[in-house]
Amino acid sequence: MYITTLDIGSSQIKTLTAEARKDGKLALVGVFKTPSEGIRKGEIVSIEDATRSINSALAEIRHFNKAALKNIFVNIGGSNVKIHNSRGIIAVSRADNEISQDDIDRVMKASQAINLSPNRMILHTLAREFIIDNINDIKEPLGMIGTRLEVNTLIIDAFTPVIKNLIKCIETVGGSLGGLIYGPLAASRSVLTKNQKDLGVVLIDIGFGTTGMAVYEEGNLLNASVFPVGTGNITNDLAIGLKCSIETAEKIKLSFGSALAREISSKEKIDIGQIDESVKSSPSRKFISEIIEIRLAEIFEFVNNELKLIGKAGQLPAGVVLCGSGAKMPGIIELAKRELKLPVQIGVPETNELELTNAEFGSQIEDPEFATAVGLLFWGNNQIIKNGNWLPIKKFSLKNIFKYFKP
Repeated sequence: MYITTLDIGSSQIKTLTAEARKDGKLALVGVFKTPSEGIRKGEIVSIEDATRSINSALAEIRHFNKAALKNIFVNIGGSNVKIHNSRGIIAVSRADNEISQDDIDRVMKASQAINLSPNRMILHTLAREFIIDNINDIKEPLGMIGTRLEVNTLIIDAFTPVIKNLIKCIETVGGSLGGLIYGPLAASRSVLTKNQKDLGVVLIDIGFGTTGMAVYEEGNLLNASVFPVGTGNITNDLAIGLKCSIETAEKIKLSFGSALAREISSKEKIDIGQIDESVKSSPSRKFISEIIEIRLAEIFEFVNNELKLIGKAGQLPAGVVLCGSGAKMPGIIELAKRELKLPVQIGVPETNELELTNAEFGSQIEDPEFATAVGLLFWGNNQIIKNGNWLPIKKFSLKNIFKYFKP
């Protein structure tokens, strides 16, 4: 069977298709990037434009194999997503007090009994630790002995109309949703190692419209957020500062941008007229970099404020892992080190779990901006393995959406 992933961003949609094999391996058969419209800050603002963009993203796959449209895994982000700490408690059911998978499922379900408004739905229920008869920090309780089982979880929920709009777009073009994954979790799955998650690390995914972050320690997710600011804001700032069009500002950002203004000579000038004949000015490259640096520093300030709230500012041994299109900005590692007071590296999706059926696929996806798309692929494959069969995954439609949650 096939898995297709859609990383739906404000600027681009990245699409991957892979064949899921019975040995648990994935064979990558398609990699595509298409422009997106109707998406802003991680949410659909125009059903018509978003549907057209998703249809374009799936066009190549439709020609390749229509079966690949049956299990589509999609990221969801935006500031509408909320995270809560929760707790579940149950009595172990078996007479011999051995904890079964049914007990684990029941205690996870019990932790979902939180007060959510009717227009929100649960996306993920993530176990942070299990507790057996007051013994804490248990990772895997299956088969252990006890009379009472507790779990501390993170509940991730989203605004239901946002999800319904997304599902409507996908179904309109003939696709079937296999699962929804919170963007920072998907990116973390492809670029963070187990060792980094154990030591303590923050992933920062800088996209065009949003920036996501996820903090891990001792293998557990401590916190995750999505901020409504990204590299698109840099483009807007440049357009204002240089008095040029958005298209011209984007070209200048990609061709001459740097995250560290102090590394750029003020004598280095850029003739914007060579890019856009209607603009007659030659600003210094240092001025352009100052605009970029201010906006990126603001993004890192948002991240640092979240780290302060959980007492982890400057306290993560594995440091910062940057991904997303913004991670490719020259000088961003040095800026992030300065602002966050942590070691910093660029995160590239791990491809060892993938069989690449085309030699070009490796160079395409070993790129920070494919972190979420590759992570979605791994999440989808894990879901198939968890189901224990290779029949199509249960579909999520507008009719059964309120029954949907993904543990």
